[in-house]
Amino acid sequence: MSNNAVAKRYATALFELAKEQNLLEQVQDELRAIKKAIKDNPELINLLTSPKFSSEKKIEMIKEIFHSASNVVINTLMVLTERHRVNEITSVADEFIELANMNSGIAEAIVYSTRALNASESAAISSVFAKKVGRVSLNIENVIDTDLLGGVKVRIGNKIFDGSLRGKLDRLERNLIS
Repeated sequence: MSNNAVAKRYATALFELAKEQNLLEQVQDELRAIKKAIKDNPELINLLTSPKFSSEKKIEMIKEIFHSASNVVINTLMVLTERHRVNEITSVADEFIELANMNSGIAEAIVYSTRALNASESAAISSVFAKKVGRVSLNIENVIDTDLLGGVKVRIGNKIFDGSLRGKLDRLERNLIS
């Protein structure tokens, strides 16, 4: 079975549990934090996949490291560890976040700009681009990209809306060459 299918299966089970217990938002926040912790500390996955430690010791480590997480999240991490699927934690988190967002009508978006966006700019971008992808709103991650020169570039899933000055200049150059 492909890793994506495995992650989707675990995420779906976690989503159903969280929905049943009215913990969708809390679990989503916890999974974002866990995903960030793993991204910031790649040695954590190495530690949890190391053959030097028994499954019981790894589960102890998970309970200690993520002690503030809810029981459903801790139990999911423990199951992933017991079944030697620790490498799937971030994929499960991504799949869960996507399921929760679809349930709420939200889409994840990365907005590239030359400077940090303020709240009103983020809200305006969210309202305009959410309609374009059939969602209610966007969860925006702002990335500073000094190569843009001006404007913004919005990435939602596999769609890119390029309203940057750099993008316009590149399109103009392609038109002039052809």
